[in-house]
Amino acid sequence: MQFFKDLSPSAFTAGFVAVLVGFTSSVAIVFQAALAFGATPEVITSWMWALGLGMGLCTLVPSLLLRKPVMVAWSTPGAAVLATAGVAGGFSMAEAVGAFMVCAALITLCGVTGWFERVMNHLPMAIASGLLAGVLARFGMQAFTAAQTNLPLVLIMLGSYLVGKRWLPRYAVPLTLLVAIVYVAISAGFTRAGVQFSLALPVLTVPQFSWAAAISLALPLFVVTMASQNLPGVAAIHAAGYSHSADKPGIPVSGMITLTGVATLVLAPFGAFALNFSAITAAICMGREAHPDPDKRYTAAVSCGALYLLIGIFGTAITGALTAFPKELIAAIAGLALLGTIGAALTTALRDEFHREAALITFLVTLSGVVIAGVGSAFWGVIAGALALLVQRVGKSHFDMTPR
Repeated sequence: MQFFKDLSPSAFTAGFVAVLVGFTSSVAIVFQAALAFGATPEVITSWMWALGLGMGLCTLVPSLLLRKPVMVAWSTPGAAVLATAGVAGGFSMAEAVGAFMVCAALITLCGVTGWFERVMNHLPMAIASGLLAGVLARFGMQAFTAAQTNLPLVLIMLGSYLVGKRWLPRYAVPLTLLVAIVYVAISAGFTRAGVQFSLALPVLTVPQFSWAAAISLALPLFVVTMASQNLPGVAAIHAAGYSHSADKPGIPVSGMITLTGVATLVLAPFGAFALNFSAITAAICMGREAHPDPDKRYTAAVSCGALYLLIGIFGTAITGALTAFPKELIAAIAGLALLGTIGAALTTALRDEFHREAALITFLVTLSGVVIAGVGSAFWGVIAGALALLVQRVGKSHFDMTPR
């Protein structure tokens, strides 16, 4: 099979790091969202089954078929919205599931009509790159702020990474992760976690539709998923060179958004609240650190998808194993793995003097993490950058927003 010929240790490690970072950094928020609707332990396990299955299949299957790194994740800001709105509104699990399905229908509509992709195709590459750099830079900084709580581990990982980049650049991240795991094991730094090897079982919740849940849960979930997840996710696709066009097959954005919407619709009764493009983990699997050949980076995404499927099947055991990693290790490996992508995004964002100031504004607003009207900084970064570009360049003959 061609996949196994193309697979490399660095690609598999990229997939593992993507799962490690994406899962452990936000799984607690997902648990809080489930508990906000009165979820029992069995229902929480069902949520992990549905989310793992959805993310795994939507990542693995398209990546294999297209031979492109398609990366799908759950909506972390969506989970945060649900955790807050669920408690405040006193909604039942059945009403929440109904809201998930309404949100899924709206996401599917965006994919079928193609309007979201058309908007993204008119976004200048400099602003898209500034957006991506702003999203990723926070994780880059966290790699070094982790030194405040575990200086030896961060120094060892940084040293391993620099040595690896000097003599084994293709395997710098796998080497760093291996050294970190060995050090943590020797220093007994792993958190105690209850690992129970049992199959996760789905629990069906019959949806209940209400206007209150649609307005208070479905619409906010839809808005933050599109603005804070799919927007930077598409920016990551463009920045990595996987845009789809008639003369250059890539990742069909509208088709993939439709897929995530349909998958969410089918799995929502079991706990899949929202699936979408990923940005952080996508950058890990789409960068040079995953594989020097862009045509073989799909193997990192396939590896990631396979691991997500394992999370879904063995939800309790895998959750316990992954959450045993120290938070400093996760922060450091994420930041180091993203250094190359952050640098490339900033280079693209600031290369052209015509777009430089607007791209810089996009970068800074996105990096700020500001949340306005419940919508995250990724959306406001694009709005600020686009307005800056419009105001500063309006009336000039070479200003245009034609599709890239």
